[in-house]
Amino acid sequence: MVKRKPQSGKSPIKEYEEVLKKIRAPRGVKVEERFAKSILTSSKIPGMDYALNPYIGCAHACCYCYVRLMQRFFGHQGERWGTFVDVKYNAPRLLLKELARKRKGTVMLASATDPYQPLEKKRKITRACLEILADARFPVSVLTKSALILRDLDLLKQIGDLSVGITITTDDERVRRVMEPHASSIPDRLIALEALANAGLSPHVFIGPILPMDPAALAKKLEPLAQLVYFDTMNYPSLTRSLIKKRRWEMVFDHNFSDHVIETFRDIFGKDRVEAICE
Repeated sequence: MVKRKPQSGKSPIKEYEEVLKKIRAPRGVKVEERFAKSILTSSKIPGMDYALNPYIGCAHACCYCYVRLMQRFFGHQGERWGTFVDVKYNAPRLLLKELARKRKGTVMLASATDPYQPLEKKRKITRACLEILADARFPVSVLTKSALILRDLDLLKQIGDLSVGITITTDDERVRRVMEPHASSIPDRLIALEALANAGLSPHVFIGPILPMDPAALAKKLEPLAQLVYFDTMNYPSLTRSLIKKRRWEMVFDHNFSDHVIETFRDIFGKDRVEAICE
């Protein structure tokens, strides 16, 4: 467990408050209410029985997101990714009904959206669903790029069987601003990761896709904070190829680079704490 005095000299609570204040919905995002017919869907992701997506779309606007390929199924064909979010306003009520007839299994938040994207700060759909899952004592897995998860530390500690992770794909803010323009900054994600560790929640980090980085520098920052690190490469190169070429970041398509990153992390973390999904 990490107990670090914030570099700012402020108390952790004050530091968390300042991080949370930064989170706001980007301009120009169209928000609509969506009546969901179901909320728990069977998951094919290893270790996950169900996926729960409180929103459709994601204002983080990550340019590599595979969900961009699924927009036609959501009624947003032709719209620019990151410019729309549908709120499943009846998700908590629906979850209560579905849990009553579902066998117990791990629920992942989320598979096709970020459960802590900026709109969640106001709407609190994710929090309401987590409260229900905690009461039902279902295992829960949460993965996010947002420091908004700091808001729910109290609730996460009440979930008996919890896996929680932060996605951190680079240590370079210039890269992050291009590839994940409206997600939390890397420093703010590190603060959230540290808070999860200090709360005794044994967080993991997901580095997927592997973006341009200084792997040794990032590994040294993460090693005291993350229990495990998972890696994946760029699964849909067609979504980002032109942008990557323009920025001269072609190494993200090079297996030699990804192998180097993974091996560097294994040297610093130890082999037992690193899992490469892409191998």
